[in-house]
Amino acid sequence: MTLKLSILDQSPIQEGETAAIAFQHTIALAKKAEELGYHRFWVSEHHDLDHVVGSSPEVLISHLLAKTERIRIGSGGVMLQHYSPYKVAENFHVLASLAPGRVDLGIGRAPGGLPLSTKALQPDEVTTRKTLAEKLVELERFLHDEWKPGQPFYGLKVTPTPPQPADLFLLGTSIASAELAAERGIPYVFALFINHEEADCLSAMETYRQQFRIGKKGTPEAILALSVIVADTEEEAEQLAAEAKIVKIHLNSGRTLTLTSLKKAEEFGQQSAEPYKIEVKEANVIRGTKESVRNTLIDLQHRYQVGEMIVTTPIKDFQKRLYSYERLREAFSELTVS
Repeated sequence: MTLKLSILDQSPIQEGETAAIAFQHTIALAKKAEELGYHRFWVSEHHDLDHVVGSSPEVLISHLLAKTERIRIGSGGVMLQHYSPYKVAENFHVLASLAPGRVDLGIGRAPGGLPLSTKALQPDEVTTRKTLAEKLVELERFLHDEWKPGQPFYGLKVTPTPPQPADLFLLGTSIASAELAAERGIPYVFALFINHEEADCLSAMETYRQQFRIGKKGTPEAILALSVIVADTEEEAEQLAAEAKIVKIHLNSGRTLTLTSLKKAEEFGQQSAEPYKIEVKEANVIRGTKESVRNTLIDLQHRYQVGEMIVTTPIKDFQKRLYSYERLREAFSELTVS
């Protein structure tokens, strides 16, 4: 089984940098990803966080499409619960018209920020909000002009009409997200770099394949998203991986969320207005030389039966981050040649 490699970039901003510099790094990485032969390049959506600046993936995608020629560009992902499905469809119809056949629309389930930013993004009353599943159905109907007589938006067209609508993906870390992707018959991306419990991932992948209903995609398409660092030596890779931490906040209501820093986890807890506990752990990063990382990824490919992996690399220094992506692609290019 061949393995497609793709990139998820969160537009991280480091101490002493400006947002402009962080975005220039994202642009440079997208161009390098195309040059190296990566399959797709996705950008994330986060709000009111101090380590990442990608708050508007639609805007950033438009710029990246203009700076590249062939690679697929998309969102990893748009947090649909914040928005009108009609407006999201409009945004991505514009993008798909600007670059036909190159646009991906990944939908995320997490809020992408703290309670206060969620409140600002969702000013309507809680009782009037639709579920993510309901919004996903609406989004599909708008993307493919599938409203039928008697349905609420029958006759409403999304303009412009692109030659090919954006491809739709659902991102998640649980069986619930796998069930929703299977029900809608759309590709599913499990974020192993967020939920690193392999049992959860295996269960989600199995659930997705077993419950998959025929949709726009004739067969299930499962993708694994993970964190990877490649260096010239195992020791250097370990040192770089030590920079990455996972901060989880466990709310008294039973929810557990992953944040980018201890500071933001504390802010989340304070804004949630309920008791909470914070847990700081070593991030789940696959690290090593290109040979050892290649072997690990091939093992994971066989274990999860996936044909594509989307990689994010949590290295603070941009040149070293870029070098890691170069070595990773080189590792699999060598495998193809041999």
